[in-house]
Amino acid sequence: QVYLVESGGGLVQAGGSLRLSCAASGRPFSSYEMGWFRQAPGKEREFVAAISWTGTITLYSDSVKGRFTISRDNARNTVYLQMNSLKPEDTAVYYCAAVFRRPVLTPVSGEYDYWGQGTQVTVSP
Repeated sequence: QVYLVESGGGLVQAGGSLRLSCAASGRPFSSYEMGWFRQAPGKEREFVAAISWTGTITLYSDSVKGRFTISRDNARNTVYLQMNSLKPEDTAVYYCAAVFRRPVLTPVSGEYDYWGQGTQVTVSP
């Protein structure tokens, strides 16, 4: 079992920045690829970013590429999502997720095994 707890969400004006954190416990953190997803009211959960267990390979959705950066610190069992140039359409509950090491990073939510409870991000116009 992997336990994930997100933090860092909040209210920010458009153009601002936030950094989300996801602290992991349980099984060895470095054994897992990590992803960030988000879900806005009335919409399906969508992929945001993912990072390999080594931290050397990343994957982003087109909607956040160039604005968001995913990173991880295996010594601290934590994955981060730095969000810059935020837009009102980034408003959502953000979730981190973990999947055991795979040959290729996946943007498919159904392939992740463990999920956090989520943290709300609200971007005002």
